[in-house]
Amino acid sequence: MIRVTGLSKKFDQLTVLRDITCEINDGEVISIIGPSGTGKSTFLRCLNLLEKPTGGHIFIDGEDIMVKGANIPKLRQKMGMVFQSFNLYAHLTVLENLTLGPMKLLGKTKGESEARGADLLRLVGLSDKAQNFPDELSGGQKQRVAIARCLAMDPEILLFDEPTSALDPTMVSEVLAVIRRLAKEGMTMVIVTHEMEFSKNVSNRVFYMDEGVIFEEGTPGQIFDHPQKEKTKAFINRIRGFEYTVETETYDFYAMNGAVKTFCEKYLPPKMVRNILLLTEELTMLQTPPYTLAVEYFEKKDGVTITLKSDTALVDPFKEGNETDEISAAIIRNYVEKATSARQNGRYVLVMELRAK
Repeated sequence: MIRVTGLSKKFDQLTVLRDITCEINDGEVISIIGPSGTGKSTFLRCLNLLEKPTGGHIFIDGEDIMVKGANIPKLRQKMGMVFQSFNLYAHLTVLENLTLGPMKLLGKTKGESEARGADLLRLVGLSDKAQNFPDELSGGQKQRVAIARCLAMDPEILLFDEPTSALDPTMVSEVLAVIRRLAKEGMTMVIVTHEMEFSKNVSNRVFYMDEGVIFEEGTPGQIFDHPQKEKTKAFINRIRGFEYTVETETYDFYAMNGAVKTFCEKYLPPKMVRNILLLTEELTMLQTPPYTLAVEYFEKKDGVTITLKSDTALVDPFKEGNETDEISAAIIRNYVEKATSARQNGRYVLVMELRAK
């Protein structure tokens, strides 16, 4: 239904999209995920030419909408778009918001438009709000009306640009429930979202976007459970990382300690922060510089790892017969659930998964 080849977009000297090529098939639900500022919304807006691409081609049902003379309004009618903000006409009732487009652009009669509008309000659970004005609705209700308004134009494709980002958390589920129902009914949809669990459950395929490209794509199982690329893994697991390199024996321990504390306090409870500070102190006392200390917080599984890397052998407090301070070793073991040591790319690596305390 949609085929994109070599799509690019620049704003002055800033390149937002780089050589994007993809296909979206009839009846598919595609979720687009990725960090903020990586071109997800721009890509969506380029699909219906709300933003004019700098280069490339977009084919809708085999017709290139980028060529000179293309009937853009007609092609655009095949796509409905739901924005972060609801964009409802404040001076019109809910039903009037749904009937205006079909009457003006599709040539439908008032009776036909109102009958269709009533059906759509039942679909989104808002039949009793037909004569209300938008300012009488909650945020979730407004977004459901916005979806119904798109459907009133009988689109073949729906584009959603973070449809729940402007909503109170208590209202998110009602909007996602409507989108989930449309997916079951076979509507082709492209959804930019930060709702990872929803994306995993509703999508046929997931695009992970980063640096203006589709960095990785696959089924929800592939992207969320078995991502192949490091950036995808970091995003899916919500890895927050901190690294500190100890160069010499005379390094500033207090500066390192303060840096570790500042990082940990952003994500972890005070007791966990104290445990990590004690653990890093004992670990660093055992090692001979130079080496690198890394602390990583995995938001998805709410876990913390501490990793030591060095070009020379590390003192491993978990290895039997290793010459080490037994008191330090006992303290370290008390806070570590699992430890593994290995050689990676010629370096010695010790990875410790902390106990949840």
